[in-house]
Amino acid sequence: MNYKMYDEMMEQPESLSKTFESELSKMEEVSKLVSDVDKVYLIGCGSSISTCYSVRDAIRMSSTNINIEVFTGYELYYNKKLVKNENSLAIFTSQSGETADTLSSLRRCNDFGIHTVSISNEPESSMTKEAITSIITRCETETAILGTKTYITQLACLYQILFAASDYEYKTELLAQLHDMPKIIGKLLESTEEENKSLAQRFKDDDIFYCLGSGPNFGLAYKLAMTMLMEGAIKHACPLYSAEFRHGLIERAEKDVPAIFLRSGLESDEITDKAIEFSKNLELKYIVYDFDDYVGLDKLLSPFILVIPLEWFIYYLAHFNGEDPGATRHIGKVRY
Repeated sequence: MNYKMYDEMMEQPESLSKTFESELSKMEEVSKLVSDVDKVYLIGCGSSISTCYSVRDAIRMSSTNINIEVFTGYELYYNKKLVKNENSLAIFTSQSGETADTLSSLRRCNDFGIHTVSISNEPESSMTKEAITSIITRCETETAILGTKTYITQLACLYQILFAASDYEYKTELLAQLHDMPKIIGKLLESTEEENKSLAQRFKDDDIFYCLGSGPNFGLAYKLAMTMLMEGAIKHACPLYSAEFRHGLIERAEKDVPAIFLRSGLESDEITDKAIEFSKNLELKYIVYDFDDYVGLDKLLSPFILVIPLEWFIYYLAHFNGEDPGATRHIGKVRY
C-alpha cells in the first residue's frame, strides 16, 4: 500500500511550519487591513470554502467585532449588493489558485476597487498574480485530490489573520496554540492511525454517511462529506449543522445509515449532544469524534485537531474498498 495521500498527510507539520516562517509578516499586514474595514468576504470552493465556514463560525462564536460573509466563487460574482470602492476586504482561498469560480470573483472585486487577498499553494497561479496581496501556503506539490496539507495551512492562515485582528478575549493564547500546531499534529498523526484504521474496517461496507458538526466543526463536517468521503473514499455523504438533525434527518435515521458527529464541547454542542443521545437510544450506527479526547486547547481550534483522525479514517476507508484516496474519476482539478 503506497498512496500519495499518506506522504502528504505526513508532510502537514512541516508545511505548517514553513508557512508560518515565510508568510507571517504578510498575514499580519492583512490583519491590519481587516481592522480597518466594515466587512470581510471569504470566498472559496470545495475544501477551500470549508476553511472559510470554519473560521467564520469560530470568529462569530468568540463574540468579536469582525463582520464576515462567506461565498462560493460565482455567488460573490453575481452578488448585486457589491458596491464599487466599498470599505471591505475580500480573501480568496484556492489550493491551485486557478479555480475558475473563485478567480472570476477575484477579478470582479478588483474591478470594484475592493482590496483582494489570495491564499494559494501555487506561487505562479493566476490568483497569486492578480490579487493585491498574496499569501502562499508552503506545501510544495499536493497531488491527492481531497487536500490535506493545503487544507491545514490554508485554515491556519485564515485563523491567524482574523483572530489577530479580533478582540477575542483569549486570542493571545489561541494564536500561541496555533503556532504550536505543527508539533501537535505530528503527535496526532502517530497516535490516531490504528484506531481509525479499525473504524474504517468496521464501516467499509457502508455507502452513505451523514456528517454533523456545530460552530467551526460545521466547516469540517462540510469538508468531510463533500471532499473527504465523496472524493477520497467514493462514498455518498451529506453535511449538516448539528441543529438540523431534528429538522429532517431525524425522520431518516435508520440503523444501517451511519452518522459522524464532530463534537468540541462548545455551547452549540448542546444540540450535538442531543442528536448523539437520540442516535444512542435508537441504537443507530454512529461515530463521535470528540475534541476532548485528543488535546486540551482552545475549543475554537477543533477543526485542526479533528481533521487528523478523520484523514486516517478516510485513508483506510478508501483502501479497504480498493480505492486510491487521492485519485479522481471526473474532477478536472488543476495539478501543480
